[in-house]
Amino acid sequence: MKKIIELKNVTKSFDGQVVLDNINLDIYDNEFLTLLGPSGCGKTTTLRLIAGFESADQGDIIFLGEDIKDVPPHKRNVNTVFQRYALFPHLNVFENVAFPLRERRVPKAEIEEKVHEMLKLVALSGFEKRSVTSLSGGQQQRVAIARALVNSPKVLLLDEPLAALDLKLRKDMQSELKKIQKATGITFVFVTHDQEEALSMSDTVVVMSEGRIQQIGTPVDIYNEPTNAFVADFIGESNILDGVMLEDKKVRFHGHTFTCVDGGFAPKEPVDVVVRPEDVDIVPEEKGMLKGVVTSVTFLGVHYEIIVDINGFKWMIQTTDFVDVDEHIGLYIEPDAIHIMKKSEYSGMFGDYSSFSMEMDEIGELGEEDLEELGEAAAAESEGDA
Repeated sequence: MKKIIELKNVTKSFDGQVVLDNINLDIYDNEFLTLLGPSGCGKTTTLRLIAGFESADQGDIIFLGEDIKDVPPHKRNVNTVFQRYALFPHLNVFENVAFPLRERRVPKAEIEEKVHEMLKLVALSGFEKRSVTSLSGGQQQRVAIARALVNSPKVLLLDEPLAALDLKLRKDMQSELKKIQKATGITFVFVTHDQEEALSMSDTVVVMSEGRIQQIGTPVDIYNEPTNAFVADFIGESNILDGVMLEDKKVRFHGHTFTCVDGGFAPKEPVDVVVRPEDVDIVPEEKGMLKGVVTSVTFLGVHYEIIVDINGFKWMIQTTDFVDVDEHIGLYIEPDAIHIMKKSEYSGMFGDYSSFSMEMDEIGELGEEDLEELGEAAAAESEGDA
């Protein structure tokens, strides 16, 4: 595939704080690439550098073989869809989509043809005369996408465009965005902190943390073969344990020796061991490779989420089998369910579910403004009770 964009040794700082630390990234023609990571990891800054809204302190940004660091945003063959769609409230749907073409003084007949083509693509045919303020959030987003695509850019940049939508609409739009990308053949660069969005839509996922790229790969590779403890924890749930690689395909953790499928480590090398919750089988205690006590059971519709205490380390297991709290159970793990990773700066930071709860996970995802709103609501409720 042909490279569209190359980021070479790109560094960016704000007020002396490094936001991007010498990153290198290739983006290809007709690719749906997602920049994934927590708030502050540098993903949106990467997008803004490609768009031309920010300038790199060091490094090169190459677009179709040419250095574009001095090219202003409006002269780059890219368009951006923001989280807030930035539609013109005084213009109807047709005129919002037509606006970029009118700015370029495109002939009226061509404008008519292209706008109708874009509205059909985003399933908004018949909405031409509607006021954008009368549309739902998902419909407004489709208008913003149609407007961004009407100029046929080589690259479409999307900065968390689904974040303001409710869960069902967000899932619907994930599917729609992928269809639109395939139908147009335009390269999409999508920014999100949502792992499900990244895994469900992308050809390539770029996992970022603290201004550095941690791993680049397909969704399957990222999930099944995480490169370090941060990636393993950020992409889905993971039990991450300290282990020792005894030899190729033999690893020891929790005081037991297990057969695995990995090799290439030094004898007795300390490693991180990853076991996904869905890859653990519950068996009678006497048949288990490991034995533990159930401390928590949560029903999630499709499966149960079970926390098991094994010598003080809390495992998560996702299973359709019901067990009860305080029950003693055994765990059985197939060799290909055990993934071995090199020790990293993230070792020891993730993987034990001692303090896990879905509520705490949700609180952890809230931003500063959300927490302030919660605090104000709680204070108002207390005053009302008084």
